[in-house]
Amino acid sequence: MLSPAVRAKIPSSWSQPNPSPGWSRRQDLRPSLDFCQEVTRRHAKSFYFSSFPLPRDRRKGAFAIYAFCRYVDDLLDETPPEEKIGQQFLPLLQKELEKIETGQSSLPFAPAFAETTRQYKIPRQFYLDLIEGCCWDEMDIEIEDFPQLELYCYHVASVVGLIMSRIFGLNSTEGAHRAVEMGIAMQLTNILRDIAEDLARNRIYLPQTELAAAGLDRQFLQKGEVTPLWRDFMHQQIARARAYYASGEKGIPLLAKGGARYTTRLMSRIYGEILSEIEKNNYDVFQGRVFVNTRRKCQIALHTLFR
Repeated sequence: MLSPAVRAKIPSSWSQPNPSPGWSRRQDLRPSLDFCQEVTRRHAKSFYFSSFPLPRDRRKGAFAIYAFCRYVDDLLDETPPEEKIGQQFLPLLQKELEKIETGQSSLPFAPAFAETTRQYKIPRQFYLDLIEGCCWDEMDIEIEDFPQLELYCYHVASVVGLIMSRIFGLNSTEGAHRAVEMGIAMQLTNILRDIAEDLARNRIYLPQTELAAAGLDRQFLQKGEVTPLWRDFMHQQIARARAYYASGEKGIPLLAKGGARYTTRLMSRIYGEILSEIEKNNYDVFQGRVFVNTRRKCQIALHTLFR
């Protein structure tokens, strides 16, 4: 299912880390870990909701990773456009990553993030790939075809799945392949949900070749009309995203027992439910963002627990 460019990004070997039991209870890390948890609670509600079954060390590590991802996003949002021309901003973020890793950063999430990276032996290249993808988001975007979109999805989502897989106890390279697919599924879901919001920022992630084949274009998207052509197009896009979810979930049994499997499956099901909400809304993603409410999340959690 994956393109050669994405396959080339998947690690050829995968060794399990051996974190120190109880590392997240160190008093010197407590302020930083608490900060990361609050950032996650405020800005990643679905993930925070899904994380409750995780053992403490894994949960705190996951929050630290999210806090770093949030920092990169916020920094890019707050930086003046003239400072983000081309790839000039990429070296600056890479230098900030070095400061965090070497304990020279005063950012509140930095100690927790650095210790999580050390405990779970997370490769630095994962962070560099993520930073590169986030920088792409700061430019006007028109994706040409699906292989290009898949590579973008790797950089902004699949690589996060690989990072989380280190924390969640993944035990094989086959599982890494599945983690990449799950990340693509989730990012495809984001793209379908946020079409109008992205268009307002001059970003079109839907592949141009596929839009053209369906008889659609930028002008159609700007009108925001739900027509039979649009419903057929969205039906196909949703079907593809669901295929990635189904393939990605095959890697869940390769994660550690004790909460990681349930959390990952629950995240998959909650995110996948966004696609169902789009369908219920007659494929109208132009009038506002669809979402999964808390009651439905609880229903999904119970169903996932007892299936």
